[in-house]
Amino acid sequence: MLRTLLKKQLFEVFKGYFYDAKKNKMRSPLAIGAWIVFFFVIMVGLLGGMFLALSFTLCGPLISAGMDWMYFLMMGGMAILLGCFGSVYNTYTALYLAKDNDLLLSMPIPVRKIVGARLLNVYLMGTMYLVTVMIPMDIVYLMVTGVSAMKLICMLLLFFILSFFVLALSSLLGLFVAKISLKIKNKSFVTVAVTLLFIVGYYFFYFKAGTFIRDLLLHAQEYGEKIKGVAYVLYLFGLIGTGDIVCAIGFTVVVSAVVIFIWMRMLKSFMAIATATGKVKTQRYVDKKVKEKNLFGAMLSKELTRFTSSPNYMLNCGLGILLIPAAGVYFLLEAKEFMPLINEAMADRPQCATILVCMALCLLASMNLMAAPSVSLEGKNLWISRSLPIKPWVSLAAKAGLQIILTGIPMLLGSIMTAIGADAPLGEKVLLVLMPMVFVLFSAILDTMIAVKMPILSWTNEIEPIKHSGGVFLAMFGSWVICVIFTACYMFFGYLAGNMVYMLVWTVAFAVLSIAVAFWLRTKGAKEFAAL
Repeated sequence: MLRTLLKKQLFEVFKGYFYDAKKNKMRSPLAIGAWIVFFFVIMVGLLGGMFLALSFTLCGPLISAGMDWMYFLMMGGMAILLGCFGSVYNTYTALYLAKDNDLLLSMPIPVRKIVGARLLNVYLMGTMYLVTVMIPMDIVYLMVTGVSAMKLICMLLLFFILSFFVLALSSLLGLFVAKISLKIKNKSFVTVAVTLLFIVGYYFFYFKAGTFIRDLLLHAQEYGEKIKGVAYVLYLFGLIGTGDIVCAIGFTVVVSAVVIFIWMRMLKSFMAIATATGKVKTQRYVDKKVKEKNLFGAMLSKELTRFTSSPNYMLNCGLGILLIPAAGVYFLLEAKEFMPLINEAMADRPQCATILVCMALCLLASMNLMAAPSVSLEGKNLWISRSLPIKPWVSLAAKAGLQIILTGIPMLLGSIMTAIGADAPLGEKVLLVLMPMVFVLFSAILDTMIAVKMPILSWTNEIEPIKHSGGVFLAMFGSWVICVIFTACYMFFGYLAGNMVYMLVWTVAFAVLSIAVAFWLRTKGAKEFAAL
């Protein structure tokens, strides 16, 4: 039974490698093999190669300074972080709040076997990430210092210690996330916020990593003495990899005790969490008047509700909502510093910095793609929209309107701040606001046209139309191509006409194209949408 449950858990994790959700059928053996090869390339080639290079960078200098233990402390810490954060989402969804809890608990299966299978699943997922750090770490150390039986034994025990420590920490983090999620009313915004914080943190540490490593290698002895004085247990942990069998056995005993404790606690708390229904707030009914909406307002509200209820939709198609104002703040504070430098560096293209800043705003606007998958997201429920006494044009206008509103408001703020901070004449500042706003209108209407022409209505997971559809790909890269053409034409011949004339021509072109595409949507596009 335990083996069957574990097999089911692993299949759920790697389901995408064997099952094509877009076509609703199993993949061919050739496709499965290709996906598995791709997986190993990412895990072994990319992650493993990255940590192999880092191991070579750290190992030699630290060993030369007599700081072998710090090498294992740093690399071991990275392994723990990667193992925990690589498997914490799997822990949250598979260990505590899985969708099949009710089904499994209704069967004659002991709770300890359900918990055991899910713990093994979490352990294997954490170990999968862990070995991408530990194998390069051990290989490089043995290459530099030589191989001995004691080192191999201690490295094996270190793997045991780290893998079970990752299991314990992942389980605790998953428990924390599960309990918090039961008390949160709107989980979509929380999911988006946490994901964005993780992305920001990742890039912050990524860009700071080089400076940190250089500083560490220059002051290794000083940091080593501080660690021995303040956190001596970390020094003992680092000694395990160097071949200290006493420290290895001591940490093994402690980690084993922690895992046993977590196992016992999970057996007691699993039923309470798995069968919890979340926080339900009792509300007293109060009579109140509801303002009637027009047809367009009602459909726009429907599109907004769908957008805000899906973290995948918001993250993949609405990132520009945050990035556009952020860019506006940056341009407001820094534009007068870097724009003259750009103009000076490209003196043969006078005032080209204004064009480049305008292009940057348009590129950020193209990251908002709410309209592109909107028709596909109707899926099998498309008949509901078609059965309502609403003209097809109104539904399409609402889909385009959502993108115009959610992109236009941030763009208005961002472009005004950019114009204030830009080192440019007044006319160019006005066009720095006007042209991106017209581009927002054009891209929203064009994305709606693409949504009608390239729908995917037979899907089992919403990520398919949001992230894997040809329409979304065309909408995003098509906008990028337009921005590149806008800049390239200026660099080749547009500068001869001057910035204001060039930007005005493009603004008028976007406005005319918007009217033309909107007319198509109202006539032929509405008929094609109604015929889907």
